[in-house]
Amino acid sequence: MYDNDLSGIVEADRAHVWHHLMQHRAFDAKDPRIIVEGRGLRVWDQNGTEFLDAVSGGVWTVNVGYGRESIGDAIRDQVVRMNYFAGSAGSIPGARFAEMLTDKMPGMTRVYYTNSGSEANEKAFKMVRQIAHKRYGGKKTKVLFRERDYHGTTIGALSACGQQQRAAQYGPFAPDFVEVPHCLEYRAQWDVENYGERAADAIEEVILREGPETVGALCLEPVTAGGGVIVPPKGYWERVQEICRKYDILLHIDEVVCGVGRTGEWFGYQHYGVKPDMVTMAKGVASGYAAIACLVTTEAVFDLFRTDAGDPLDHFRDISTFGGCTAGPAAAIENMRIIEAEGLLANTTEMGARLMAGLEGLKEKHACVGDVRGLGLFAGAELVADRKTREPMDEKLVAQVVGACDRRGVIIGMTNRSIPGFNNTLCLSPALISTGDDIDMIVEAIDAAIGEVAG
Repeated sequence: MYDNDLSGIVEADRAHVWHHLMQHRAFDAKDPRIIVEGRGLRVWDQNGTEFLDAVSGGVWTVNVGYGRESIGDAIRDQVVRMNYFAGSAGSIPGARFAEMLTDKMPGMTRVYYTNSGSEANEKAFKMVRQIAHKRYGGKKTKVLFRERDYHGTTIGALSACGQQQRAAQYGPFAPDFVEVPHCLEYRAQWDVENYGERAADAIEEVILREGPETVGALCLEPVTAGGGVIVPPKGYWERVQEICRKYDILLHIDEVVCGVGRTGEWFGYQHYGVKPDMVTMAKGVASGYAAIACLVTTEAVFDLFRTDAGDPLDHFRDISTFGGCTAGPAAAIENMRIIEAEGLLANTTEMGARLMAGLEGLKEKHACVGDVRGLGLFAGAELVADRKTREPMDEKLVAQVVGACDRRGVIIGMTNRSIPGFNNTLCLSPALISTGDDIDMIVEAIDAAIGEVAG
């Protein structure tokens, strides 16, 4: 428990902090929550109340858990020696982490540093647009994105947002971003046997409608995160890869959530054998100990910007101010070392299987659990009002399940303010260090919470 003097902190927060994703009217009747300390999977608030954090910092970030002194030491040692220089120059941790990272990503060779997932995706979109001008006479500017996927909060990233409620009220958006259908078989758009292949074929149909000569890239999450924890069906990714190659379309995989161990592989796409052209990542890269995000590309993409033409506009004319901070790569190096040294990829696979088994048990027990899905320590349970019709449970009731878990000392998440009528999935992403007891506690809390809310 945190024992420092917290007098005045709550009121200072209430008076001056603009919280993320919050309607602040709520704080007229209750205090904002202040998280003051974390160890392992546990965090403590200003009242000394202990919680098991089953969402890794609220947004799928703290992959190696809280309280890692070695990461703190790595940051301190680096920033005292050299804290920052613009990305036009290199740094020791930047070079070392880029080498470590690309070693985990066969076929990928170049790392562009930035400071958030939204910004990393913006960089990728800019590259696609510039390549269109450099190589295709200004054509192939369109970026395809998938319904239910999410790629960030900026106007550019929201232009590629497959979640209507996240994008609402922020338009007009950038042109040439085009949506393709989702691949959630539980909410199937087609009654076919090979659903994964059919969902991928729907992407090709959009390409043909738009004109292949106008489409520069396809941007997808390997597993849809905030849109409902959607694991693509069998055959989907293989067909997606084939379509991209057929029409000379760059494959951009957004690993902001799934990257760096969350699914039991270093990256989610590695479960499927695909070879992307661009990969973006952020949250788990340094487990939230420092701000860092990366856009990683193949050498072929990099070479499109490395020319001898002498044109001052020919290179990638972009900068991320805080992409030059050395704390991020210093933390990321130690984060990756911990994952390897402690066998956390294997643990993620083992504990992920235990979590899915627990959720399957809840599905058998509670009629309101319509579907469970996940990969590694990344799982979702979709709640329904009627299992036969698959009518979604009212999101207010889903929120009550989340609240009931919270009262039991377990913090879980849910899809919210994302997809009209379908904010009905409980979201789980405990740290990769989870034990069997941790997983059982999460499942038991959800079991009790569903019993309390839905009977």
